[in-house]
Amino acid sequence: MAKAGFRLALLATLLALMVVLLGAYTRLTHSGLGCPDWPGCYGFISVPSTDAQLAHAELHFPETPVEAAKGWSEMVHRYFAGTLGCLILLLTARAWKQRKLPDQPLKLPLFILLVVIIQAAFGMWTVTLKLWPQVVTAHLMGGFATLSLLFLLTLRLSGSLPALAIPRRLQRWATAGLVLVIMQIALGGWVSSNYAAVACVDLPTCHGQWWPAADFTNGFHLTQHIGPNYLGGQLDSEARTAIHLAHRLGAVLLTLVLVGLAWQLRRVGMPKLAGLVLLVLAAQISLGLSNVLFGLPLALAVAHNAGGAALLLTLVLVNYHARTALVRVRGGHFLQWA
Repeated sequence: MAKAGFRLALLATLLALMVVLLGAYTRLTHSGLGCPDWPGCYGFISVPSTDAQLAHAELHFPETPVEAAKGWSEMVHRYFAGTLGCLILLLTARAWKQRKLPDQPLKLPLFILLVVIIQAAFGMWTVTLKLWPQVVTAHLMGGFATLSLLFLLTLRLSGSLPALAIPRRLQRWATAGLVLVIMQIALGGWVSSNYAAVACVDLPTCHGQWWPAADFTNGFHLTQHIGPNYLGGQLDSEARTAIHLAHRLGAVLLTLVLVGLAWQLRRVGMPKLAGLVLLVLAAQISLGLSNVLFGLPLALAVAHNAGGAALLLTLVLVNYHARTALVRVRGGHFLQWA
């Protein structure tokens, strides 16, 4: 039964990754309003295609002509997200049924179910509030949160990790790395939702300057008005430049911390995990640089989202190894598994 739960959680994790990437594809192809209503599309369960359906769409949504490619991009994302929601509901029901078993987590599946319900609401608001950047970014963060929590559940159900003794400093490095990865993903979401990815088209400078004109006040003004259609963004060039620069600076800080984390992992005899951190980090940096140099091609932009997911899951794995209870050992400073 434990193996069945592990396989179900692993399937949900893989499906969540697919949903995250489909969401990225939808944003990057400007298909977030491919269907102007929710949860259907012009009042149907699929993109209108017949003459009668198209006439209905034109009558009830005259300001949003049907664009089949964008509509299908949005609906496929919704189909996968809906399937994931059903799978998480099944995981939660299974956890409740087996809650008395010693190795069966219950609070975590219940929390994941709550996150998914909230995530569905943000999916609706993404459409009804016309891609309001705050909601789009929160929706992106909810997708990554769902993915990471499902991965954590998979790890807990695997039962394959050995007990470890870990220095306290490693736990601090791991926590710092995870927090910075989450912050960098949030910055990436803000870049995407405000269409600031191509605000700087050169490297390592921006507009040929090390510190170009940048409006951080408006770039991070979190009370933008609700009402306008934010497709394509509403900010001026200097505000978008500020957002882009913040993402670059965050990447530099994150790189320094993760290199330090990898060094700490090697020092405590975990070279494979250290190598994984450096490998995923190097891949993500390469993808970020390539997006700027090549003008944000769709494949690389989606891959950059995948790299962010891989980096997040890697840090979840590292922190899972370091999830410990403090034991005061006279003359030593070690942490042990609870």
